[in-house]
Amino acid sequence: MRRSSYPEQEVSTINWQAFKLILPYLFEYKKRIALAMFCLVLTKIASVYLPFILKDIVDTLDANSDDKVNSALVIVPFALVAAYGLVRLSIVVLAEIRDTLFGRVTERAIRRIGLKVFRHLHSLDLDFHLSRQTGGLSRDIDRGTSGINFLMRFMVFNIVPTLLEIVMVITILFVKYGIWFAVITLCSIITYIAYSIFATELRTRYVRAANIADSSSNTRAIDSLLNYETVKYFTNEEFEAQAYDQQLCTWEEAKIKNRLSLFALNGGQALIIAIAMTSMLALAANEVAKGVMTLGDFVLINAFMMQLFMPLNFLGFVYREIKGSLANIENLFGLLAQSPKVEDATDALALNLVEHSEDSALAATSQASIVFDNITFAYNAKRPIIKGISFRVNAGEKVAVVGQSGSGKSTLVKLLFRFYDVDSGSISINQQDISKVSQQSLRSHIGIVPQDTVLFNDSLFNNVQYGCPTASKEEVLKAIDLAHLADFIASLPEGLDTVVGERGLKLSGGEKQRVAIARTILKNPQILVFDEATSSLDSQSEQAILTAINEVTKSRTSLVIAHRLSTIIDSDNIIVMSHGEIVEQGNHQQLLALQGQYSKMWQLQQS
Repeated sequence: MRRSSYPEQEVSTINWQAFKLILPYLFEYKKRIALAMFCLVLTKIASVYLPFILKDIVDTLDANSDDKVNSALVIVPFALVAAYGLVRLSIVVLAEIRDTLFGRVTERAIRRIGLKVFRHLHSLDLDFHLSRQTGGLSRDIDRGTSGINFLMRFMVFNIVPTLLEIVMVITILFVKYGIWFAVITLCSIITYIAYSIFATELRTRYVRAANIADSSSNTRAIDSLLNYETVKYFTNEEFEAQAYDQQLCTWEEAKIKNRLSLFALNGGQALIIAIAMTSMLALAANEVAKGVMTLGDFVLINAFMMQLFMPLNFLGFVYREIKGSLANIENLFGLLAQSPKVEDATDALALNLVEHSEDSALAATSQASIVFDNITFAYNAKRPIIKGISFRVNAGEKVAVVGQSGSGKSTLVKLLFRFYDVDSGSISINQQDISKVSQQSLRSHIGIVPQDTVLFNDSLFNNVQYGCPTASKEEVLKAIDLAHLADFIASLPEGLDTVVGERGLKLSGGEKQRVAIARTILKNPQILVFDEATSSLDSQSEQAILTAINEVTKSRTSLVIAHRLSTIIDSDNIIVMSHGEIVEQGNHQQLLALQGQYSKMWQLQQS
């Protein structure tokens, strides 16, 4: 059974360093944050003052309860009620202003972090992307950005103001009502926070386990759907469903444990709040009975406790969510911590393919020569793929590489594009070592028609235009015509607007390769690479494509990886590889005359 290889995570600690990574994005808007914090402080001052207005209202009504009602006595409590309403309105307005000011900061930070992760993923090497699990990676990014959003907003708007309010309330209770009111409040808050931290630390492992199970099930589902045809070919729908259900079962168990631990946490917090409220109100009622405190003081203390424990209760939720958010964004920052194995040198220059010449006619001809100088390479140190290969592709030449499967032909293409660095030796273009030039400039001068063409889930027009996003419609149509794709497109009901499906699955292999050829023609590079470019074409289509390829490669340096020898008989030089080494080379006639491996391959294919 195929198993998920989604990595297990450490569950004992949480990476609090995430705060340090987020803060620089916040401090880009210092003035906005300062103004938002000013509004926050004003909001808390108004919030703390609100119970005092309530106390004055109650005391005024209580004092006048035995007096004869007159207009003067009625005005005072109603004025206080109006003041109460204005203060409560100001709290809401100031909070909205604060949210509006800080919202821009949060959204811009999320945008920048998301873009940074996206750019970083594209900067990572091919080996990382061959090993990745798309579904799990997607979930990690989604949860990570959501976690960052929660972390930034609630740390600033809930934890900080709640702590500020706690300090203000305890100070007021101590100064105005004595030490016991302050002690009970402080002890209940410390107990509440300590219990929340202890219980949340225990349940973090269940949050992580649920996340791992969620990513694994999502990865399995996407992997199965991407291989829809394979599943159908082997009638393994039920096998896939059972495997997916196993992943969901693991997720379900983790979520059940998560929910039970949440019940224990909420229950403990509710008990602490109930004991604290009961103790405070009992003490206040006793003071009122003694005549030390007024009825308004009793109402004020009740309002303070309600006002304090409501955000404190929410603080428990926020703390739990922050812990969960930190667990979620660990993988996101883990991605940012990944270093590509192939990096530009610190002094890397742009690849220069323009040679100075007084003959302007040479400007239309490729000046790119490629030299493979005694290169060795292995994906795994125990299994060498390329063993000391040396050959040259002169400017404007067409050189083919042939050999049995596994001989290392396609690896040469990956090394030329610098998806991997050679273990020893060097590859140079126009006497410039490709390891010393920027990857962007290197790849911008090379066009490829790969063996396995993957298209975007977009229109045919946009897939071709991807070769040069700034190209005009006329240029795209010309490339389509050169790739002998025009007749096929004309036969489609939606023509150029036809959506090709995910990975181009709505097109046949030959049609996809012709789109790839058109895309490469549009890029108009000086170096062309064809990696089994006609392997999926019928004989008639192959001849049409070969005609187009020959037209395109006339003035360009070309490297052709081929299986069908009939497609490369016009090459200037043919390299024959076997087990990572060059065993023969020469043109078609010379190799046939050798009566060696190439000759045997030719006779086998002709028969």
